[in-house]
Amino acid sequence: MIHAYQEIYLSKAQSVLGDAFDYAVNACGIPGNEFVKLFIVSSVSNRMENGEPACIAGKSGIEIVVEIVAETKGQELQIEPQEHFERSKEYWIGWAVAYYQWYSSRKYSDIFKVISFEDLLKMYYTLHEADITKFVDIVDSRMKKYFFETNLKRIRTAFGFTQAGLAEHSGVSLRSIQMYEQRNKNINKASVDTVYSLAKVLGCTMEDLIEK
Repeated sequence: MIHAYQEIYLSKAQSVLGDAFDYAVNACGIPGNEFVKLFIVSSVSNRMENGEPACIAGKSGIEIVVEIVAETKGQELQIEPQEHFERSKEYWIGWAVAYYQWYSSRKYSDIFKVISFEDLLKMYYTLHEADITKFVDIVDSRMKKYFFETNLKRIRTAFGFTQAGLAEHSGVSLRSIQMYEQRNKNINKASVDTVYSLAKVLGCTMEDLIEK
């Protein structure tokens, strides 16, 4: 599985986005759905998706919110952070979504197309004490139903290859790659050599490319 960025930054990214959601909603009074919209149209979401150290390791969640509001609304926030000792529902939402984005390499905008802030609030009560893999499985299932893209396309896109680029580097024909991604050919029935060539270029395992 190819993740969005190096795992050493994951914990920090989770805490930053968790603190950002908590601060935006509970301290600044920004409705959750509105903050989601501001976040995904800001440059911050793109920088976090790419694991930019200056963003996820160099700033606090509060600083992230201030930057998002300034960039998207042209407003300056001057609300003092409130001290809290328990993790809020909003913190868990940011924390869990940051994990899923890292795990899946998907864009935040795509994630929030499939699962809304209200959906996440409902999930909090049953999942906030569960292993994060349960959250991942639920969101993964919804994402696959919504986008219905193949593992090959998802991994290729995350890696930054065009179909033509992957064909050139792997030796697998462009037409075959197109047909696998359009589900006109079943990659599960492709030759071992073909799947191995694709996996080697994409830095994943052969199993990652197989459709379950």
